[in-house]
Amino acid sequence: MNVHHINCATMCPASRRLVNGEGGLFERGRMICHCLIVETGDGLVLVDTGFGTGDCTDPKHLGKMIIELTGPRFDIEETALRQIERLGYKQDDVRHIVPTHLDLDHAGGLPDFPKAKVHLYRPEHAAAMARATLHERERYKPKHWAHEPSFVTYETGGERWFGFDCVRELDGLPPEILIVPVVGHTRGHAAIAVDTGKGWLLHAGDAYFFHGEMDAKNPRCTPALTVFQRVIAMDNDARMHNQARLRELARDHGGEVTVFSAHDPVELERFQVDEAAPHAA
Repeated sequence: MNVHHINCATMCPASRRLVNGEGGLFERGRMICHCLIVETGDGLVLVDTGFGTGDCTDPKHLGKMIIELTGPRFDIEETALRQIERLGYKQDDVRHIVPTHLDLDHAGGLPDFPKAKVHLYRPEHAAAMARATLHERERYKPKHWAHEPSFVTYETGGERWFGFDCVRELDGLPPEILIVPVVGHTRGHAAIAVDTGKGWLLHAGDAYFFHGEMDAKNPRCTPALTVFQRVIAMDNDARMHNQARLRELARDHGGEVTVFSAHDPVELERFQVDEAAPHAA
């Protein structure tokens, strides 16, 4: 399977030094929404969607707080739909979407692909539909599923994946794509594993935010992202436990599994450099 690493939203929160660990204290930071386009023998699979075209043209439904906190650019050319079209595909070529979770900056593009099946760990679907707390009403936006997508939900079971519980045999998807629950950030947060034939990619979503958190010897995070992750987590103890397990996975199986998160521009740029290298040679 061919995999494209794309950025489906650029966000510019306050203080690059406190967010990115470099630059000026009063300079705007940079965060991204790292998504995957997976080319299969039966159409395209999206892992996360970032913001959608509807978010870019009318962002008010996202809420004032998220806009002021993250400073999104809302560039419609960064949406998954526009990037898929630039690859020569059409909207309906996206047959499946596998979100890490349904936070607004991960599920905003769902309405752009109304015919796609949306595959979710069952506790995440339940949390997003219930929106039981104020916190969850801020993060989950019903407009993103007002088109009534075909949700397919799953529980874990079967053979474990590198010691993690996982969901295999996703409906209509090749066996090389798995859901790997790593809860904490949300009640049903999951990582998505993709076997490219050359090794596994593990999109860890918001299980961590800064590349330094995967450093086996000296895990570290920037001050702003440390606070943000703790405050927004639905279960911070579970989040920290699963983050430690991901760090162990990256340490012990780095030759087989490449772990990356949703919002770190450093990690995305590493993949994009690798993708560009053969063309530059």
